[in-house]
Amino acid sequence: MSEDVKTRIDGMVKDKDVVLFMKGSPLFPQCGFSSRAVAILQHLNVEFDSVDVLQDQDVRQGIKTYSDWPTIPQLYVKGEFVGGSDIMMEMYESGELAELMKEKGVAA
Repeated sequence: MSEDVKTRIDGMVKDKDVVLFMKGSPLFPQCGFSSRAVAILQHLNVEFDSVDVLQDQDVRQGIKTYSDWPTIPQLYVKGEFVGGSDIMMEMYESGELAELMKEKGVAA
């Protein structure tokens, strides 16, 4: 991954409280996992930004290197990598994700 791509991703991750790197947009997810991730965040009533990796091949590949995580979607809260769709689901069901949002001071 080039320094330019790393810098761009760094900016996206650190600029907003909650960022979801996904395929498609929250209104029109392009895969089931991205759709599930959006639904979880909406159920938590959390404001979040999304990045459509299908629009930018450099970001699509770069985010996997950045997080050392092979799949998309990827959730970041306050600059910290949380996980993908399965981890989000587990954390949501256990109440851990809502707790994390509260701890990090994310506005609902």
